[in-house]
Parts: sequence; C-alpha cells; structure tokens
Amino acid sequence: MSFPALVEPADELTIDEVRRYSRHLIIPDVGMGGQKRLKNAKVLVIGAGGLGSPALLYLAAAGVGTIGIAEFDEVDESNLQRQIIHGQSDIGRPKAESARDSINEANPYVNVIVHNERLDNDNVFGVFEGYDLIVDGTDNFATRYMVNDAAYFLKIPYVWGSIYRFDGQASVFWPHAVDESGTSVEAPCYRCLYPEPPPPGMVPSCAEGGVLGVLCASIGSIQVNEAIKVLTGIGDPAVGKLVIYDALELEWRKLKVRKDPNCALCGENATVTELIDYEAFCGAISEEAADAAAGSTISVTQLEAMLKERADGNRDFVLVDVREPNEYEINQIPGSVLIPKGDFLNGSALEQLPSVDSGTQVVMHCKSGVRSAETLAIVQGAGYDDAVHVGGGVVAWVNQIDPSQPSY
Repeated sequence: MSFPALVEPADELTIDEVRRYSRHLIIPDVGMGGQKRLKNAKVLVIGAGGLGSPALLYLAAAGVGTIGIAEFDEVDESNLQRQIIHGQSDIGRPKAESARDSINEANPYVNVIVHNERLDNDNVFGVFEGYDLIVDGTDNFATRYMVNDAAYFLKIPYVWGSIYRFDGQASVFWPHAVDESGTSVEAPCYRCLYPEPPPPGMVPSCAEGGVLGVLCASIGSIQVNEAIKVLTGIGDPAVGKLVIYDALELEWRKLKVRKDPNCALCGENATVTELIDYEAFCGAISEEAADAAAGSTISVTQLEAMLKERADGNRDFVLVDVREPNEYEINQIPGSVLIPKGDFLNGSALEQLPSVDSGTQVVMHCKSGVRSAETLAIVQGAGYDDAVHVGGGVVAWVNQIDPSQPSY
C-alpha cells in the first residue's frame, strides 16, 4: 500500500546539494521532489548504538535535513565491534557527541540536535515534539514500550528494529496512517505485535547473549530504507508488516501484522491512555528473583574476603558462575565453577551442587547480577536457604577487584 509523503518539500536544493545527492536525483521515484522532502524532514534516532550507528550515518548521507540523537551512554571499547559511528579515539566520550561529529564529517549540510539524556516519562514528549519520524534503535523492552506509546500519543510514525545474535526484525508502526485518498488505515502499533513483554530474564540482552556486528548494518539500513519511503511517499513501507532476517541461514521473511482491536493502546477500548511505569510493566527481574535477592546479595568486596577465608581453610562455599561457556572463556572470578543458567532451568544443575545438608554454602554470580538472581530463586526454592548471589557480577569484579581481566 502506498502512503502520501509525510513531509512537504523544502524550497530548493543548493548547487552543492544537487552535486552531493545526484544519484538520488536521477532515480525517477525520488527525484528533486523526494530529495527536497528529505532536506525538510526532521528525524529522531533513539540510541547511537548498534542500530543507531548505521541508521544515523545513512540518514545523514541520504540528506535528511535535521537529525536528532537521543543517547545518554558513553562509548566503550566493546561497542566498536558493531557501533561503526564511533572510533577508538571516542572511547569514554558521550555517544551522542561522538555520533554528531561523525555525522558532521559525513554530511555538513545536516543539522544535528543532540539529546544527551536518558528518555523517561518526564522528558519523552518534549524530546519527541517537532520531529516528523522516530527511528527506534533501543535495546530494552521498557524503552520500546515507552517509545511506542509516546509516538502514538503524539501521532508520530516510527520505524522499529531489533537485533540479537544472528536474528533481526524491523517494522513501521503508524497507527494514525492514512492512504492517498485520506482514508484511515487499520495499521498496528508495537503493542499489537507484542501485547506484553516477555517474562523477566527470558530474553537475554545483546550484552548477555551477543550480536553479530554486521547484523546491525543489515537491520539499521532497512530502518533507513523504510524511513526514506515514509518521508518521501514512495514505494510500499513496512506498515502492517514484520520483516525477519536470519543472518546465519541468509533467510528473509515478511509477515503481515494486523491491528489488534483489543490492543491496550490503539484498540477500541484502550486501557493505556497515558504513559505508565514501564520498568514495572517490563520488570528487570521476576518477583521471585527480587524476593530471593533481597537480603541475599553480597558485594564483590565481600566475595573477595570470602575467597581469602576459603583459601585459608576458614570458610566452605562453592562459587557458581551461571553464564554461558563462551562468556566464561573471556573472564572469570578465580575459584568459580561453571554451571550455566539453563541447567538450573531444566533442573540438572541441582545434581552438580553439594547436597543441602552438607553445610556448604552456594554463592552464585553472572555478568551483572540479573541471571544469578533468577537462579538464586531456584536454588533457595530447592532448600539452599543460605545461598547468596553477587551483586554486579563479573562486571563489578573486573571494575573493582581485578581490572587486569578483560571486560565485555
């Protein structure tokens, strides 16, 4: 289905802009009119990370006149495997500022607006206001639902993307879309596709599960492709469609996504009529894990002291690393044994632990403390009442105790 162009064209292109965008101008579907619309467009990209990096660069190269960057994080060395908008010299810099400088180098005719702040319920409307289109490159469910809801309330279409390991997804959510005749289109929002977030701990983040660097470019470029189509009114945007890409098998699929009449946001009897508590809605960890961790969390400093006591024969405990084997190869806390979280979920891990009546305490850790809190609930439920987990996990250990080990 075709849609009318989202923005009006700018008055003119300069001679230098005509030279720069000549390969667009000679495409009949884009032409001078389409390029003028891109020049007049205002696009906000949320995140200057894996998806945001290629999206920002290609939006700038395409000639989008105003590009906003909403990003609060700093560049870390582990980002450089996929976040191509940043370089070695940018490590430690705010990502939004690093991305701005790269855009200015790629295309000096683009106006870049930096929003160096974390999006939340208090500022999201103010940040979104004035933009024609949102490109969502976030990597957590709470922010995705907030972006979806805020964009819906402001009637701004947005292009969504998601990546994990070798798999990527993309779509255009535009519940307020109308066709070229001005008739409303029954287009879905993100909640129509995913009414509820997955249970806490069920879907690992890219920081926990990893992502193939080049997959970011594949999905990020699709997002820009769809943004250009929506802004200029060409082609058939992915409104009501879900694009799925499997990089490992080199397979593309396109599924239809229909508007859910019972959607909590855009349905006939909507229950979400304002921004909600998205952290509570999505939950960082399950209630069981939160209950288990309350009063049963130790710091890495406490763990260091416990390890010294164990080495002197004054303490008996087993330190269990619940990460995956490939993570364990990168770094580990000395004296730990590897029992992945999956073994706790299927029950086989309990056979590898000391018996409940042995008197040996179980101490658990993961990368940051989320997975170990989930497994702590399982272990305590099996009778290991004095089991504890390490807050901050390996990240805190490397940062505070053993900086000679690599982080990831």
